[in-house]
Amino acid sequence: MLENTTELYRGLTYPWGRDINPTAGKPQRIAEGVYWVRFPMPMSLNHINIWLLEDGDGWTVVDTCLNISSARETWEQLLCGFMQGKPVKRVICTHLHPDHVGLAGWLTERFDCELWMSREEFLMCRAMAGDTGHSAPDVAIRFYKRAGYTGEQLEHYKKKFGNFGKAIAPLPHSFRRLVDRETITIGDRYWQVVVGSGHSPEHTSLYCPGLKLLISGDQILPRITSNVSVFPTEPEGDPLKEWLNSSAQIRDILPDDVLVLPAHEAPFYGLHVRTTQLIEIHKHELNSLFNHLSQPRRAVDCFPPLFKIEIDDDSLGLATGETLAHLNCLLGRHRITRTNDAQGVDWYQQIPESAEYD
Repeated sequence: MLENTTELYRGLTYPWGRDINPTAGKPQRIAEGVYWVRFPMPMSLNHINIWLLEDGDGWTVVDTCLNISSARETWEQLLCGFMQGKPVKRVICTHLHPDHVGLAGWLTERFDCELWMSREEFLMCRAMAGDTGHSAPDVAIRFYKRAGYTGEQLEHYKKKFGNFGKAIAPLPHSFRRLVDRETITIGDRYWQVVVGSGHSPEHTSLYCPGLKLLISGDQILPRITSNVSVFPTEPEGDPLKEWLNSSAQIRDILPDDVLVLPAHEAPFYGLHVRTTQLIEIHKHELNSLFNHLSQPRRAVDCFPPLFKIEIDDDSLGLATGETLAHLNCLLGRHRITRTNDAQGVDWYQQIPESAEYD
C-alpha cells in the first residue's frame, strides 16, 4: 500500500500527495485487488495510469497505453513478474484514444480474451484506424479552411492525417459491449458502468460501491480539463453540451466519498467539487469567448480567451477542435452568428442582446 501523505488543494484531497510520481511500471496497491501502474509516454502528457484488477484466477486490465515498444516491454515485465503469469481474462478500455486503447488488440490476441468497450467507442476507433495510410479527404480540408487555416497549416494537417492508426495495435474483429448503468462482476465485486460523452463519443468509467472507487478514465481529471473537440467527421456536433450534461449527471448519480482513479495525474477525493469545477471552467470560457466576439472573428482568432499557451503547429489541431466546440455550443444557445465568406471561411460574432450562458 502506498504511504499516506494526504495533501489538500483547491477543494480536493490527494491521499498520496498531489505530485506523486510512482516508479514507472511498478504496481501500487490502491485497495483490495486493485493496483495502479503508471506507464510513461513520449509526449507532453507524459504518462497514463493503468489499472490492474484481480479477477479470480486471472486479471482484468483497464486501459493499456500506446502501441510503443517501451509499453510492450513494461507489459512483459508485469505479466512475467507481478501478475505471476496469470492470464488477462479481459481488457476494458474506457475510450478510443490511443493512450487508452493502443495495446488492447495486442493483449486480447495474446490471451485470446475479449475487449470490453462501449459500442460507439469501438466502432469509431475502428473507423479512425481505417484512415491510416490514406490522404486527407476534401471535406476535412474544407473544414479547416473554414476555421481559418493558412495554406501552410493545411499542408501540415495533410501530412499528419492518418497517424491515429499508427499508435494502436489492430483491434479484434469483435468486442463485448459496455452499456450505461449495467453492472459487471470482477473478482468477487461488482462494478457499475457510468457513461459520459464529450471528450469522446461514449466514454465509460467504472464505479465500485463496495470499494468506493471510481476508475474515471479521462472523464474526470484532477488538474487538467479533458479536450472537448469538434472534428471534420461531425462539423455541426455539440460535444461541449454533452460534456456539461455528462459532468452534471455524474455529480448527481455518484456519491461524493469515492476515491477517483483518473487516467492521468494522482488519485483524489472530491468528485462533486471537481465536476462542479469542470462545469464552471467551461461556463467561464463560453462567456469569455462570447465577449471576444464583439467583432467578427474566425475560429483561429478565438484562441486567446480559451488558452493560456501559445498555439503552435503541434497543438493547432486540438486547439481548433476545442475552439469549435465552444463556438458550436454558443451557436446552439443562439448567442452568436456564423457567416461564410467568399473564400469559404467562417466568421463568428456575438448577438449582443443574448443572455449570458448558464
